[in-house]
Amino acid sequence: MNHFPSWPTAAFMIAFVSIGTQAEAADWQIDTAKSSLGFSGIQTGKTFEGHFARYNAIISLDPDHLEAAHVVVDIDLDSAETGDRQRDTALPGHDWFDVAQYPRATFSSTDIHRKDGNAYEAVGTLNLRGVSRPVTLSFTLSVEGTKMHVQGHTRLLRSVFGIGQGPWTTGQWVALEVDVNFDITGNNAR
Repeated sequence: MNHFPSWPTAAFMIAFVSIGTQAEAADWQIDTAKSSLGFSGIQTGKTFEGHFARYNAIISLDPDHLEAAHVVVDIDLDSAETGDRQRDTALPGHDWFDVAQYPRATFSSTDIHRKDGNAYEAVGTLNLRGVSRPVTLSFTLSVEGTKMHVQGHTRLLRSVFGIGQGPWTTGQWVALEVDVNFDITGNNAR
């Protein structure tokens, strides 16, 4: 893999790692050993992947009561790992996540709705590096008894959040698009 500092795609996700809630939604306890919040991007023409080792994922969601569902995601940006030492050292720095000033990224939903079958969308706001922008997370949900499984994706433009300063503001070395993927397994918490 190339040794240029790289834009980490997971702060985006942002991805979606938490659904907290109201009245009739089911509460789910995330099984972190079986869950992941990952990201991928392109650096000098080559794809790289990474993940966040630390995030808070709490889910309250009943497919029959989506009006009560709410997603809240909390990600420790300093936990981004790509397996490349130079990139992993650069990500927390000022040009990228700037974790000294903005240690966390959060996503909070305003609406969760079913698209078709077991396909859903969570519409909300992602706050990353002090910038808040609307984000939509597409995901599938399956619930079997006391088990829940969510898989999803979103694509973000890192430049919208100020990720990649100085020579990294353009897509010349690191693509502006970042894919965020999540695979969450949970157990009914009630």
